[in-house]
Amino acid sequence: MADNELGDFLRARRSGLRPEDVGMATYGVRRVAGLRREEVAVLAGMNADYYTRLEQGRERHPSPQVLDALSRALHLDADARAHLYRLAGAAPNERPDQIRDTVGPALRQLMDGYPNTPAFVVNRTLDILAANALAEALFSPFEPADNLARMTFLDPAGRHFYTRWNWAAQATVANLRQAAGFDPGHPRLRELVRILTEQSGEFAALWSAHDVRGKTRDAKHLMHPDVGPLVLTYQAFDVRDAPGQQLIIYHAEPGSPSAQALTLLGSIGATRRQPLDRSAD
Repeated sequence: MADNELGDFLRARRSGLRPEDVGMATYGVRRVAGLRREEVAVLAGMNADYYTRLEQGRERHPSPQVLDALSRALHLDADARAHLYRLAGAAPNERPDQIRDTVGPALRQLMDGYPNTPAFVVNRTLDILAANALAEALFSPFEPADNLARMTFLDPAGRHFYTRWNWAAQATVANLRQAAGFDPGHPRLRELVRILTEQSGEFAALWSAHDVRGKTRDAKHLMHPDVGPLVLTYQAFDVRDAPGQQLIIYHAEPGSPSAQALTLLGSIGATRRQPLDRSAD
């Protein structure tokens, strides 16, 4: 991971905007994609030299007013704006939260109370910390089902499991980018990004785009080898007593083929978990 996270982020977001996206006319031949530095400076109402210093890492602590202006100029959404603030050390909580990798017994009990719904807990680096029985059955094609990013990019099952793989890949990397804003130097995050970058060119390309997105709600289109296609919606909930952890709950439309497939998957999983009866031996 680079030492100039703020500058890299600004440069990536600048390159993703065209003059027509921000209501500016185009003049001359453009040697690089996206907006020029001078154009971003004009949109943000600041000196072009100052903006250049921000991108080059020679100015690392812009004021909240500057960050607000850049957010508007670069058309950042709420997640990306919060990420920009964290990179600049101006987030409301400047101390990175300690990521706890243990899940409390009360939360485990809560997950087990949803036998018909896959539920699992992840940390900011997308490690799966705990899962109920149906979530374990859902992720059974992966060996192991340990980290959503590794499963998506490095496990051969990923491309079959996620039928909209490109979308799943983009969302996964955007989630990790958000984690980098909270604590860029976290050893687990740095190691995970290093491995994924070295072993997956697709991850490396998406990582360099600096897209940021948190887990909230989305549709999942999956293909499970035991029950076939699944169309599920997930909800993500922050675990208040464990900053950095999220409870993810998948659910299917009641009465839908996906709901029936989840029921079947639960039955298959329960059968596989039953110990062998050796009383007749």
